[in-house]
Amino acid sequence: MRISTKGIYALEIITDLAMHSGEESLESLKNIAGRRGLSEKYLERIVKGMKESKLVTSVRGAKGGYCLARDASKITVKEVLMAAEGELAPVACLTKETDCGIDCESCPTRGVWGEIWEGILMTADSVSVQDIIDEVRRS
Repeated sequence: MRISTKGIYALEIITDLAMHSGEESLESLKNIAGRRGLSEKYLERIVKGMKESKLVTSVRGAKGGYCLARDASKITVKEVLMAAEGELAPVACLTKETDCGIDCESCPTRGVWGEIWEGILMTADSVSVQDIIDEVRRS
């Protein structure tokens, strides 16, 4: 499984918002892009999915911007990656019908792929955005 730049940047956006915004102080994508050295246009596309997944909220206007929809300790890496990437399965046959030429019932590797996927999901679900921030502050 490979996380695309979309997933990587989504986690960057969420972490940056957790560190630089709040209910009283919204943050612009321009500022996030500047701090992180990323394309503001690309961040706009990514943040749309995070709004739809109710991870971030936004306010329009001169004093507008973005903030987390809930506390950083309540947002997991899994939620962020799924909002950006969709399914995180390392092989397609774990989530849908495929035509790879191997019967799923007799596939010798499907079980291993399922275990890898479960490990990824469990780890991503056990790490919160607050955990990431705490680690950054300890460094």
